Formats: sequence, C-alpha cells, structure tokens
Amino acid sequence: MANQRFPQARILISFIIMLFFYAVFLPAAPLDNGFIFAPPALASPAEKAAAFREARLQVLAAAGKYEHTPYRYGGLDQRGLDCSGLVYLSFRDALGVSVPRNTWSLYSWVEKVRIEEALPGDLLFFMTTGNGAISHVGIFVGDGRFIHAASEGPVTGVMYSNLDERYWSRTFAGAGRALPETGATSGGAGNKKPAMAHNKQESRVLMGFAAAPTWNTFPASVDGNVNAIRGAAGQFRLAAAVEPFGLPMIFGVELRSEWDRALGVFRLPFTLSWGISDKLRFFAGPAISFGSAALTVSGETREYTGGTNWFGAAGITAAPFAVKIAGNELSPYAELAWQTYLSKNARFNFGADLAAGLRFSTGIRYTWKL
Repeated sequence: MANQRFPQARILISFIIMLFFYAVFLPAAPLDNGFIFAPPALASPAEKAAAFREARLQVLAAAGKYEHTPYRYGGLDQRGLDCSGLVYLSFRDALGVSVPRNTWSLYSWVEKVRIEEALPGDLLFFMTTGNGAISHVGIFVGDGRFIHAASEGPVTGVMYSNLDERYWSRTFAGAGRALPETGATSGGAGNKKPAMAHNKQESRVLMGFAAAPTWNTFPASVDGNVNAIRGAAGQFRLAAAVEPFGLPMIFGVELRSEWDRALGVFRLPFTLSWGISDKLRFFAGPAISFGSAALTVSGETREYTGGTNWFGAAGITAAPFAVKIAGNELSPYAELAWQTYLSKNARFNFGADLAAGLRFSTGIRYTWKL
C-alpha cells in the first residue's frame, strides 16, 4: 500500500544510495592521493612533484597503447573506444582509479585551467556538435598535441592531433586538471613555446549556502494528509581547508533552518562539520525547535519532545560532483540526518518514532572560494 501511494519512496532510496556511492568512491580532482604512484602524505614538495610527474607520464603511456584502436561509441576495450572511454581506461590502467565515464561529467569534475597552464596529462575539451555543449575530450601531450578517440573525419579511432589544426582550434572549449601540478613546464597550444605552470594557491576558506526539500522517509507511518515532500531545509556555512599532519581536511560551521511540515515544527540547528573533502562531510551540533512536535498515525496523535537539545542534530552530507562556475562550485547534494525527538507516548511505534527522528533531503548548494 505504501509503495502504491508513495512511488517516490523507492526512487528516493535509490537516489541517495547512488549519491553516497559516488561521493565515497569517486575521488576529487585534482587527484592527490589514493592512486598508484601517489606520494605519501608527509612527502616533501619535491617528492610530491616527482610522484605527480610520474603519474602523468604513466597516464600518457597508457593512452598511447590504445593508438589505432577503432572508434566505437560506448566502447571500453581494444575492440573500440569513444573519447571518454579512452580517458577512463588510461587513468584506470595507469593509476588504478576510476574517473567519470562521460565527457560532460569529466568537464564538471576537473579543475579548470588556461591552456597556457596545461601540463601533459591534463584534459582538453571541445564543442564539436554545434549546440554549445561539451562533446569531446582528449588527453594533452604537450606542445599543442593531444591524444583522443575521433569519431569523424578522414581517419577515426585513437590518434594524436594538434590544437593548431583548424577544426580543433575552432572547437576548443577549455582545459582541465585531473592531477596536481608538478612544477614542470607546459607546452602551450599555439606557439609551441613552453610556458611556466601557474602555481596558484588553492583557496583555504569556503562560504556557501544550500536549499533542499525534505522527504518522508517512512510515509506509510503517517496519515495520507502528509505527502512525500515533508518540508524544506536550508543552510549557510563557513569552512576552512586545513592539512594537520599533512592530511587534507575540511572543518566548517553551519547555521541550518528546517521546516518540518509532518511534525509541525521549525528547527534551527547550529552544527560543526568535518570531512576529508567537500564531497563527503559529517556534522553534529545543538538545535532549537519551535512548535509542538506531533505526528498523526492511523488516527492517533503521537507527541514528541526533546527537539531543543545540545545534541539536536547529526548526520552526513554527500555531494558527488560539482559544476565549476567562475571559479566557484554548484553541486547537487543529499543529506541524511538524525534529529532528536523523544516520544511522549507509552506505546512504542517503530515507524512513526523513526520517521520523527530521521530527515532525508536532496538539493543544491553553491560554494564560494574566498
């Protein structure tokens, strides 16, 4: 009965599983750890540069082994490859990591750089379809050359091309960094003169806001007057990227505002958060609850207390990928949180009491790098 009245429930559960899977298993770009040749956390700058340089060379060597492989849309082996398939296999074969599988996801994933700053092993993107969308990707080799899997033209398949060629210079859309800088020089696109890589400092302070609808996690436990959308949640946050003992971490504080239509309350948690990246963070903190919390279950009104509590909120946030906008980030996210509400009823109702305490939301957040 619950699945017939609320078909969104299964979709929502599948969606959050997918988001958390990608957040945990898809590494953030630029890749600085978690792969073959990755330097140890306490390595010196020179050792890290050497490790990243070796990783770039291995990616190019892996890509070169597929030269002359025929083009095949969706292909992922020696029988045929498409452009993003070549990138995927090159990083998997060389470094043992999985990168996004399609061109647009790769473009959203990488750190954008100017072509003059591009290093061998960075990615180049093109708009080849005429509709303004990113539709092709290759791996930069240096001196304006790149290796890619071409689908059209007099020769197709995996080959080396040059940005000086009229078609590729006309459709070129930008460059992206998948591995950290090495301190080496790059071979620029046009004049073939090496240009020093731009050693910019990554922003250490983040500021952002987010907004999301919240969903009924156990709709069958609540009367039919409450639909799948339970309420709304928003947040404003400040965070700092730090590296204690050489290990990258993000610490932040969030002021959250949550309207819970099912319980009939407005909540204001203030939380502290932590994560090894902005893709997956844990949070906890006190909360203030306004209103009388109650759920109506099968005609029975169940009242709750404890919403205002020093440990009023705790949970996990996952944002598997981000779209770069003017150096900032727009990303979809999912959040699973526990809110402290204690039943005043003597009789225990697992579905209702769990629904009172569990919040699930999916939304959009925007982050500035200050």
